[in-house]
Amino acid sequence: MITTIFALNEDTPKYKQIYEQFKNYIEQGDILPDEQLPSIRELAESLQVSRNTTLTAYEQLVAEGYIRSEGRKGYFANEVEHDFFHEGINQQNFNQSSEVAQPIHIDFRAGAVDQDQFPLKIWRRIGNQVLSLKESFKYGERFGEVCLREQIAAYLLQSRGVKTEADAIIIGSTTQQLLVNVGHILKDEFHSMVVEDPGYDGVREAFQLHHFTFETLPIYEDGFDLSTLAQMKSRLIYVTPSHHCPLGVSMSIQQRQMLIHWTNTRDGYIMEDDYDSEFRYTQQPFPALASIDSGRVIYLGNFSKSFLPGIRLSYMVLPPTLLHRYKRQFLNFENTTSLFSQLTMAKFMEEGEWMRHIKRMRLVYKRKVSHLVWELHNQFQDRISIIGEESGLYLLIKVHLNRSEQWLMEKAALYGVKVYPTSPFFVREYPDEPMIRLGFGSLSFDEIQEGVQLLKKAWST
Repeated sequence: MITTIFALNEDTPKYKQIYEQFKNYIEQGDILPDEQLPSIRELAESLQVSRNTTLTAYEQLVAEGYIRSEGRKGYFANEVEHDFFHEGINQQNFNQSSEVAQPIHIDFRAGAVDQDQFPLKIWRRIGNQVLSLKESFKYGERFGEVCLREQIAAYLLQSRGVKTEADAIIIGSTTQQLLVNVGHILKDEFHSMVVEDPGYDGVREAFQLHHFTFETLPIYEDGFDLSTLAQMKSRLIYVTPSHHCPLGVSMSIQQRQMLIHWTNTRDGYIMEDDYDSEFRYTQQPFPALASIDSGRVIYLGNFSKSFLPGIRLSYMVLPPTLLHRYKRQFLNFENTTSLFSQLTMAKFMEEGEWMRHIKRMRLVYKRKVSHLVWELHNQFQDRISIIGEESGLYLLIKVHLNRSEQWLMEKAALYGVKVYPTSPFFVREYPDEPMIRLGFGSLSFDEIQEGVQLLKKAWST
């Protein structure tokens, strides 16, 4: 029987320390298979803890299979594969001997929003009103609540120039979920599609479920390259023309007309993802492709980027040629979006709060991105290039330090800063230098300043 006694501290629950210690003994072979452990009473007395504490630790070890109880005989160790644990221990020791990352203090996550500016009181008031409605206690419409679809139709006409009826709008939980559904109704007619390179990786994942193959449209820091479209065999294309993901460039009116002409001549469709078009800081938001030709454009939008990520509320406008097919296919499926969120957002828009929120946040985010750009220039000078600062809730920095993307991320983490890669967006056209994505929506001005200063320290080592 093992007689080793170990010290306990006050920082961690005592039962957990006992559990961890015996677990390590067994994994490292200090306690052999079938070796008997101290009784609950003996262990409690030697460690000066209650019997319930040692019992809880033993019960956890029994549940995970490290030890077994043999009635009145007591507790005995089970056999485990020591080689497996030795490998993990060696790796752990290696990591401990190298640099250790700090807890994340500044998170440059793209798509996060400003919590302090969220209209909490208004949203709560409207939510309370919605909960008093009979409609809130039903399952809701399969393709989205009519009141919300009507508000979205009015908003799209006013802000994006898109003329549509409420009936043509489909409400879903996420853009990717809507893309999966669209892929399902298109898969019999279309087997390949054009995607942006670089571009949103979520669309590739969605259409891979339906075994689509992909052709790539090159996108560069100075804009879209549509010259290769004529050689492509696909008739279906996905684009982010108002704020390209991730480079931030926009498609000119001539390019938009060229793309629509290409689609019409091929009897195909454009999937236009207008994911954060509300936030353009140098000019007014560009008109949507769907405002030029709604007959061949599948228009996608959401409230996650511009309002609240956790609301899980997206929408899609389908052209007449696909609308009936879609509704027939998904007639017997329940809507995946919260009914409460739909009704609250509809009322929020009806009272004009949505437009007030967008106007206010456009000014807030414009100041934040200006502050971020100034700090980056101040700290890094010509060692970085800034891409996509004119719109959206993030920008890219191309880092001229002869370091890899992974190195930049790991070094940032060592200083408590989380930054994000752009490599997942690329298919074939990889950049000559690493590009890091920095979101600023949820950060304060002080956090932006501190984050950039920490990046300077991290990348100077």
